[in-house]
Amino acid sequence: METAIITGASSGIGTAITKELLLLGYKVFGFGRDFSTLLADLKEDKTYAPLLPNLTPITLDLTKTGKLTEKIREMRKNSEISLLVNNAGVGYFGLHEELNPTMLHEMVTVNLEVPMLLCQLLLRDLKKTGGHIIQISSVTAKKSSPHGCAYGATKAGLSAFTQSLFDEARKYGVRITCIHPDMTRSNFYRGADFGAEIDEDCSLSPEDIAACVHTVLTARSGMVFPDITLSPQKHRISRNVKNSQ
Repeated sequence: METAIITGASSGIGTAITKELLLLGYKVFGFGRDFSTLLADLKEDKTYAPLLPNLTPITLDLTKTGKLTEKIREMRKNSEISLLVNNAGVGYFGLHEELNPTMLHEMVTVNLEVPMLLCQLLLRDLKKTGGHIIQISSVTAKKSSPHGCAYGATKAGLSAFTQSLFDEARKYGVRITCIHPDMTRSNFYRGADFGAEIDEDCSLSPEDIAACVHTVLTARSGMVFPDITLSPQKHRISRNVKNSQ
């Protein structure tokens, strides 16, 4: 059984990807903040309940990079990792001058430093297993992002890092994919004055990203998707009146 590590596993896109990995037969180590809802849902679902023993939830604050490093080193002693999914993300939106240093530090740490750190810690193992790294970036990495300057910058950094890492590691058999989803229906934008449209033609679902991960992981050996952008057919966002006041 292959072993995967995924960050941000306890909600949104991370939950959808975690479910997909379980269906694909992976043993999954999921990092997240609160797994109570996910575990309850899996127990109630006849499809996933038998797969629960293959999920190891790990509650850990990713900004505590020292503790994260210790945990990964401990895991490497007992498990051979073949897949790393850097999914966890933090976004604070608004005029840049309205953000505070804590917000900036959290975005840089979770969105950019943690993926770089995990890749560094696990790359030797992934070379041995001929493994895969999947980075969940954002469409904002590829365009100007007013009212999300810092968030967009961290995702652009992640995408640039991933492209260079792909060129560095591809000759060793490591497959690396960077996925750039457009606005997705989840609680990610709960603190912003905008959000994803509920109309399925105007936004993505977490399951859309999980389906893309499935495609990436089941592609034939020798073929890789270095860069994927996912967009809804139409472009429209909703206005969060409560958070705009």
